[in-house]
Amino acid sequence: MDLSGKRVLVMGAGISGVAVAKIAKRLGAQVALSDTKPEGKLGAVPGELAQAGIKLISGPQEPAILTGVQLLIPSPGISINHPLMRQAAARDIEVISEVEFAFRVTAASFVAITGTNGKTTTTTLTGEILKKAGKKVVVGGNIGIALSEAVYNLADDAIAVAEISSFQLEGVKHFRPHACAILNLTPDHIDRHGTLQVYQETKERIFARQTEADFLVLNYDDPVVRGMAQRAPSWVIYFSATQVLPEGAYVREGNIVLALNGERETVCPVAEMGIRGAHNVQNALAACALAKTCGVSTAVMADTLRNFQGVEHRLEYVAEIGGVKYFNDSKATNPESAIVALQAFTEPVILIAGGYDKGTDLHAFMMAIKAQVRELILLGQAADRFAAAAKEHEITVIHRAETFPEAVSLAEKLAKPGESVLLSPACASYDMFSNYEERGRIFKQLVLALRR
Repeated sequence: MDLSGKRVLVMGAGISGVAVAKIAKRLGAQVALSDTKPEGKLGAVPGELAQAGIKLISGPQEPAILTGVQLLIPSPGISINHPLMRQAAARDIEVISEVEFAFRVTAASFVAITGTNGKTTTTTLTGEILKKAGKKVVVGGNIGIALSEAVYNLADDAIAVAEISSFQLEGVKHFRPHACAILNLTPDHIDRHGTLQVYQETKERIFARQTEADFLVLNYDDPVVRGMAQRAPSWVIYFSATQVLPEGAYVREGNIVLALNGERETVCPVAEMGIRGAHNVQNALAACALAKTCGVSTAVMADTLRNFQGVEHRLEYVAEIGGVKYFNDSKATNPESAIVALQAFTEPVILIAGGYDKGTDLHAFMMAIKAQVRELILLGQAADRFAAAAKEHEITVIHRAETFPEAVSLAEKLAKPGESVLLSPACASYDMFSNYEERGRIFKQLVLALRR
């Protein structure tokens, strides 16, 4: 990608924004980065940008910053409906996402994963399987380092395994993963996309540019996702945790099975997997199907599944204190994700939930709480609405906490030996923390401090 002499504007001084700005500069562009925060609140970013020769524009984003710009790359948190995005389109300024930028700066192939829930686990697991198989692999996207940073200078025969959110898919144009998966689709980010239909259409952009030479892995158990095959230009491979399929990845007699190209192979027993929960069976099926498209043997898949212990902040085991186990599921930022976490437990649960309220429907979540939760601790902006919904569902074991330390301390007092304390907020973190990672790390620190 040659950007020599082009004027590039990057919006947002987050991880992806800073990475894009630096790479665009290396590619010869005249780069400016704009962020609404005052320079004094951007930490080390101003110094980094100055050292790289990148202009920083801090404070209000006025239309004047678009003057002379030829390429605009907004951070994922900035909607395509942002006033400046619309003005850029009116001025015929090309607007692309960081994912599209990453795709343009490398000749490596992409394996991409999206869906409402399970993206991080499936992406990480797929990357681990490919690494175990001896492939040249980087993992990035909506996980860890920025995707553009991960793929820059990547060898042509390497594979970029990418977690892709709907926000990142808004601005793709030519992005074409060789293999991709859509894990599920439930209402989420409606405050950003407006309707469930638009959310779905945005997710489908992940396979829009594929050809017959590419692969699309779809969840057969999700009717909406299953129906996406009708619009897919690529070879569709289904996975199912509930049905034996004529072809695809599925569970049969307690074993993960791959049936493709006329061959049926057993990967390993579900009981031998290193990660718990029915939702992780689905994640494993998707990862195995993706790995198969890259030529990986089932023996390598089995070895990885047996040794993979999951990802940070997703049903992450923290410690056992006083006979009580503590689990960090901070990545559960919507009710559906929290539901699958609760379903992974057989013992009674002390649940800590709440945070930044997305306004999602709570009926199914409250039914899961009635079935599995002995005591419910609520905090954050969503606490009032969650408490009201709990009472409507005749849940009476409701406690309120004003702070995170108070919530963890209360959970310790309420929990009995043999039970588990679970942080699974069913909410975003923005009311109290900068992101779900910070929320999860603080939870773990508070839990480990209980040992003292």
